[in-house]
Amino acid sequence: MTASLDLTSDPVELTAALVDIPSVSGSEKTIADAVEQALRAQAPHLEVVRNGEAVLARTHLGRGTRVVLAGHLDTVPVNDNLPSRRTGSGEDELLHGCGTTDMKSGDAVMLNLAATLGEPRHDLTFVFYDCEEIEAERNGLGRIERELPEWLEGDLAVVCEPSNGAIEAGCQGTIRVEVRTTGTRAHTARAWMGENAIHAVQPILQRLVEHTPRNPVIDGLQYREGLQAVKISGGVAGNVVPDSCVVTVNHRFAPDKSAEQAEAELREIFAGYEVTVTDLSAGALPGLTSPAAAELVEASQSEPVAKLGWTDVARFAARGLPAVNFGPGDPTLAHTQQEHVRTPEIRHCAETLQRFLS
Repeated sequence: MTASLDLTSDPVELTAALVDIPSVSGSEKTIADAVEQALRAQAPHLEVVRNGEAVLARTHLGRGTRVVLAGHLDTVPVNDNLPSRRTGSGEDELLHGCGTTDMKSGDAVMLNLAATLGEPRHDLTFVFYDCEEIEAERNGLGRIERELPEWLEGDLAVVCEPSNGAIEAGCQGTIRVEVRTTGTRAHTARAWMGENAIHAVQPILQRLVEHTPRNPVIDGLQYREGLQAVKISGGVAGNVVPDSCVVTVNHRFAPDKSAEQAEAELREIFAGYEVTVTDLSAGALPGLTSPAAAELVEASQSEPVAKLGWTDVARFAARGLPAVNFGPGDPTLAHTQQEHVRTPEIRHCAETLQRFLS
């Protein structure tokens, strides 16, 4: 039986209802069915389309601009943190449970707007997608981009990922590389006959220690780059000099640097070593100078900050849309057993977007 959602209810109540529908990545059918059914029944002014376990809806009001609001329906695996529960009251009330922060509170805000904003001053597109929390090739937003690209067109994208109720503009890029050393195997009793590949990583680690990260200011926002070894793999047996070792390095780079420039920089830093790129995603510039983004900043009545992680705003930026993160919840609580969201923050985000779009 499809769960029933009241899209016009208090966004806090709607968040709790969404959280109580388990939707671990790859198992989003039940929640997608509920979202689709609710939109078709309670938002007749919207065109609604189903794509796999993603649900898309949009207005056709002939406005001069279009704002795309996007959020993923999936969560990480449940960790004894369902069903939802509440603690505290008033300004200190918390809603606990898997997905409260990442990102069913953001989805609830979007669904409430979809049902209650009949005459927005921008045309609106709502994208509720699947499989964000797992490997990138299964990301529902990527599938929509391939199969229904016109649904991602607009003048501004707002991804309602948790941002502590503040506008986080753009995002940093990320690249992972494997830096390999080689040696010669030998018995450790005759170690002088071999060459230890693990010992040979010392200059690689020294280059990381000596590296000074950039902290550029872009559109008035401070970004902080990072270059870190995140894994070392090597060794054959307890009595063998190893002949191979790999250091995995992750570089988070500011959005004024292209993916190609980030790769070139790492190859320069690790010149003389075999470098293999295993993951690479470009960042997104803040885009706050666009008219629609400036209106959102004004409606938020707060100062925007730089997004230091990577989010799906980068997918929109690559399509030429200015994109920001704006949603309730502390991102540091995402994926934890203690995940929770302040209920006043859910209402704050809903009210801010109402001001911006009305």
